[in-house]
Amino acid sequence: MTAQQPIAESAEHYEQPGVAWPRLPRGFLPLLGAAVATAYGALLSQAVLTLSLKSNELDADSATTVLSIVVAVGSIAAIVGNPLLGRLSDRTLSRIGRRRPYLLFGAGASVLGAFLATVAPTTALLAISYFITTVGMVAITVACAAIVPDQVPPEKRGTPSAMIGLGAPVGAVIGLFLAQLVQPNLTAMFMLPAGVSALTAVTLAVMIKDRRLDRSERPGFSFRELLMTFWVDPRRSPSFAWAWLSRLMIFFGVATVNAYQAFYLIMVHHIDPATVGTSILIATAILSGVSVILAPAVAKISDRVGRRKPFVIVAAIVFGLGLGLVAIAPSYPMFLVAVAVMGAGQGVYFAVDFALVTEVLPDPENPAKDLGLMNLAQSLPSTLVPTVAPALLALGASVSNPQNFTALFVAGVIAAILGAIFILPIRQVR
Repeated sequence: MTAQQPIAESAEHYEQPGVAWPRLPRGFLPLLGAAVATAYGALLSQAVLTLSLKSNELDADSATTVLSIVVAVGSIAAIVGNPLLGRLSDRTLSRIGRRRPYLLFGAGASVLGAFLATVAPTTALLAISYFITTVGMVAITVACAAIVPDQVPPEKRGTPSAMIGLGAPVGAVIGLFLAQLVQPNLTAMFMLPAGVSALTAVTLAVMIKDRRLDRSERPGFSFRELLMTFWVDPRRSPSFAWAWLSRLMIFFGVATVNAYQAFYLIMVHHIDPATVGTSILIATAILSGVSVILAPAVAKISDRVGRRKPFVIVAAIVFGLGLGLVAIAPSYPMFLVAVAVMGAGQGVYFAVDFALVTEVLPDPENPAKDLGLMNLAQSLPSTLVPTVAPALLALGASVSNPQNFTALFVAGVIAAILGAIFILPIRQVR
């Protein structure tokens, strides 16, 4: 096979009459899932655990403020990077393909970001390190997400969509497991998840059948097109817009727990800071375990019955119920029960919602840009929550209860309910 011969074509090519979709390489789907999961693992192990510990190390009296600043800065990378790297991927003329360069770039950025975090002496440098780590995760996940509509027919996207959708919850378990293996060595807790992510991304880059884009196929580009990277007209693509809003609300609820879980367990349930990583790992393992059990099965059922919306709506409601139980959990064991309910809703939502999204893309031929824009709805809450969290945590605060975590989680419940409601107007998918 010569360098000029494409080894995988675009979705539009395979939708032409008489042209069959390609057969995926053996082991491709597990490796795709591993690449997404470990990329999220490298990021979420920081967001949920190690950044909190590092913030406390830098300034124990203002650790929550330091964490909010760092996470907000990192979120800017996700806000800009998801649609921008997606558009660049769709336009890339590299000899090694459209998606492969971003897997390799993401691997390097993840390791660099983790290393800078370990040596950061100030909040500013810690924020820069997390920015770089986030760029690496975005590059990997944008490439992985685009591979699905590139090479898998719509009626068979349930399983690969589950792989993509479960990336965050499964990745959190993997990242936290790796981090707590080497606790309390904070340097190793940063570097080990990043190293594993880089390894799986590079392995996937070697395996994938990624086509080289011909210059004549390259999408047009102008200043207006650059601005449109961050916009899809809701009047022309209303189903995509409603799906975007739904995902924004669900991930707002997810972010209320992820960003402040370590502080919540330490302050409310009096978990020892030295072992809080293990407590978070147990909770995350339960959440992801429930997700992994339910999501693939439900995704296959969704494929079989040809319906997406009912599964997504019910899953969003169940997730909101679990988050509500977190808000009122009187003990750590009850917190774990609440997390299990969250996992049931979250896993099914992530799996089936991604399949729904691939069917409402405004431009299926160049999916990475629009999938990147959809990922923006997933990452934007990481900025929104730290912005509003200080006010919510201060509601009714007292000497005995200095942080009102209940108010924060109730806000997440409201967002989850809205996430279910916003699925209803979608007409393009059943």
